[in-house]
Amino acid sequence: MEEKDILVKVEGLSKKFCKDLKTSLWYGVKDLFSNATGNKDQRLLRPKEFWAVKDISFELKRGECLGLIGHNGAGKSTLLKILNGLINPDAGKITIRGRVGALIELGAGFNPILSGRENIYNNGAILGFTKQEIDDKIEGIIDFSEIREFIDMPVQNYSSGMKVRLGFAIAAQMEPDVLIIDEVLAVGDLGFVLKCFKTIDTILPNTAIVFVSHSMPMVSRICNQIILMDRGEAKFQGVDVPKAIDMYYTRFVDNDSNVVFDDGNFELEKVAFIEPRLIEDGIPQLNWGDDFNLKFRFKTKENTEVPAIFVSIFDKEQRPVAIFDANNDESGIVLVNNILEFKISHKEIQLSKGIYSINISLVKMKNKEPLFRVNGVLSFQILHKEESWPPFFLKSNFENC
Repeated sequence: MEEKDILVKVEGLSKKFCKDLKTSLWYGVKDLFSNATGNKDQRLLRPKEFWAVKDISFELKRGECLGLIGHNGAGKSTLLKILNGLINPDAGKITIRGRVGALIELGAGFNPILSGRENIYNNGAILGFTKQEIDDKIEGIIDFSEIREFIDMPVQNYSSGMKVRLGFAIAAQMEPDVLIIDEVLAVGDLGFVLKCFKTIDTILPNTAIVFVSHSMPMVSRICNQIILMDRGEAKFQGVDVPKAIDMYYTRFVDNDSNVVFDDGNFELEKVAFIEPRLIEDGIPQLNWGDDFNLKFRFKTKENTEVPAIFVSIFDKEQRPVAIFDANNDESGIVLVNNILEFKISHKEIQLSKGIYSINISLVKMKNKEPLFRVNGVLSFQILHKEESWPPFFLKSNFENC
């Protein structure tokens, strides 16, 4: 790989902040004197300071897209602001070649009292375009943003969606060498988001993209490199995007029961898979196509009837994907010594690869009156070599006809 092919090169980047304003101001005064004497060591933390970004390094070539993922406060947006020159790092070095387009914060880079049209010229000038070059592009920008009716209105009167439309239109249509995108696309409507990703597909071969999102399907769709950040540090870095996404979701798995409703007649004592493939980090794992066998054990009070049992599956983004057929009077489930114990089975489960959770609810058999409900009672992982975002990966048979 030649050095000229690299558009973004980050070496040992670090940034620290102070937790309260008064102390931060005092440190700022001390740093002025330290800088003057050349004695400042930015690698040391002082009381009330913390690393927002710590020792991040990566290289990005034209045609590559780096995904930055992690929970809120992990340091993603701080890293983007450093890359865009909005804040200075305390340590490390950044080398960026070419024009940089950025969508970091909603409305960032816009002058609120100027019109959308005037802001297009401002942003174009900042990127280094001449007035003639902007004149040649402005109609395409306005058409892409779909806000021609409001383009001469002050940006301060725009809705959040309109700002996203205009911001992305400018960033994409100006064809930057480096494009930085934060979570702002989450504000747009579905139609415009799909339009944005189609545009990203078009410009990516000639651009290096840094993309931050909490939407893992979006990250999986466009990123060929990934960094999972936690408390400013890279917990995972590489080209194995699915692995990083699995690690991201695993962080949010909570095996503690979340009881939504309880009438006092049922106590969940145990829920477990029967012969899971293995258990990693406390999460049972099943191969795609394995039989799904789950065992429940409830302790009940006297004079309790067998309830109707509904077991449902939610995906890693807590969307419902499936529910099992409930039991009935002919199912043969009985109470023995105030213990309700039963197994629910499904042959050859065909959920797509990923982490899922189990919800269970009990209702009266006759009138469906709620008795007990627990969300996230157990998490499990489906293993498969193929990454697929639809919830089901169905078996198929192809043949000539």
